[in-house]
Amino acid sequence: MTENTSAAQKTGQSTNGAAGTSQSAELTRKQRAEAVRSPLVTEQGSTTVEETVVQKLAGIAAREVPGVHSMGNIARRTFDAISERIPGSQTQVSGGVSVEKGERQAAIDLTVIVEYGASIVEVAENIRRNVIRSVEHGTGLEVVEVNISVADVHLPEEDDAPRGSGHELA
Repeated sequence: MTENTSAAQKTGQSTNGAAGTSQSAELTRKQRAEAVRSPLVTEQGSTTVEETVVQKLAGIAAREVPGVHSMGNIARRTFDAISERIPGSQTQVSGGVSVEKGERQAAIDLTVIVEYGASIVEVAENIRRNVIRSVEHGTGLEVVEVNISVADVHLPEEDDAPRGSGHELA
């Protein structure tokens, strides 16, 4: 037995070389099987989804939920309000959304403004459900968490407040 051990040590092999090889082959097969389970990795090739795609899908899905007035903090909303006045500008659907994305999973953080009178708990549950469904269906990524920060409550009288249109001085 010691002759086999010392011979294996001289050649750099372990005494259970066949078992070690089969274990590493088994790990490789398991890793390949796990990768193939993802709809983004197939035998024909792989698909990469950029974070901006996940941000847009999550932002659109969150805005579709009744009770969501807008997305983002005050700075984001101010910037969006200014950019909407520029002819030809596009609405920023990914505002208020940040994403951490791996190869097969994503975690999403949302900042929302909820309408006064809406249940924040219900709105948050509906946002989570809609965002998870939309992102998983649209990208094939598994959404592991959706964190929601309610930054403000939109009051109805805020819509009635006059905006600076420049005609007040006439």
